[in-house]
Amino acid sequence: MLKLALLFLVISIVAGVFGFSGISAASAGIAKILFFIFILAFVIFLLIALLTAKAIL
Repeated sequence: MLKLALLFLVISIVAGVFGFSGISAASAGIAKILFFIFILAFVIFLLIALLTAKAIL
């Protein structure tokens, strides 16, 4: 998922350089959404790992 966020970020930058502001804004929005979903999933899985590790010990 992080790869998709980076891909949309690159598309946004390239589109912005060539003057396609609508495509650039849409790609940047998608990249932001995917990045925050990735961060949220990372935090959830980290908490699950820490809680289950304490239960095992």
